[in-house]
Amino acid sequence: MIIQRAEHPGSHERHLLRKVANPLFENALVLDDDNLLDAQRRDHDELVAFQAEFHQLLEAATTLKGTVESDVVLQLKDRFDRAYETASHLMDDQTPAKQAIRKLLSFIMMAVRQGADNDAQAHHELDQEEMAREAHFRLLDSTLVADLLNPESPIQPDELIPTLLSSSKDELQLALQIFDEVQLLAMLTDGAKRLEHLQQNGIHVEEAWQTLAFMQGYAEFAGELGNSEKAQPVKE
Repeated sequence: MIIQRAEHPGSHERHLLRKVANPLFENALVLDDDNLLDAQRRDHDELVAFQAEFHQLLEAATTLKGTVESDVVLQLKDRFDRAYETASHLMDDQTPAKQAIRKLLSFIMMAVRQGADNDAQAHHELDQEEMAREAHFRLLDSTLVADLLNPESPIQPDELIPTLLSSSKDELQLALQIFDEVQLLAMLTDGAKRLEHLQQNGIHVEEAWQTLAFMQGYAEFAGELGNSEKAQPVKE
């Protein structure tokens, strides 16, 4: 190997490394200079594209006038939300960019609140939106979540189960939150079939069985929590 692994890999290199000599993937790979360089080039291309788009976004934000229409502000807010998602799966340390996005979003939300004036319902909805955004951003601190939510994710649909089964419990605690109960049950069924098939072919995947059990426990807990919330309506 001549090409070195990146200190802060992007989504393509991360997924390549997940698949290296991993029997959970049908197309497990052998790591070599060619496939590592190809993944790093893809990650670099995504970084360059983001930097150009982010520069345009910053220009749009800094040239806003005080009397700008609310639709323009809301569109800008949505663009910053998407930029944060993108920054979360990119190569290199994107902490400065993400901090800048958070700061600019706080300014935008202040402007939106000022536009809401004394509308209590509007302020309540903005509170809910900010709470949801903060929870979403916390999930994106997980590179696994960022890779799964990436619209151009290198994780193909048939690679979802082996990707999850190859992940740490810390990663799964965050990643499983983006799936609903039906999706979780389907993944558990497919995961068990995949592991049974590997086991029948003499491939030992004990650690993956433990990961599947963790996913099962999460699904059961999430299901009980959901049923509990449905059985106990929130008092007005």
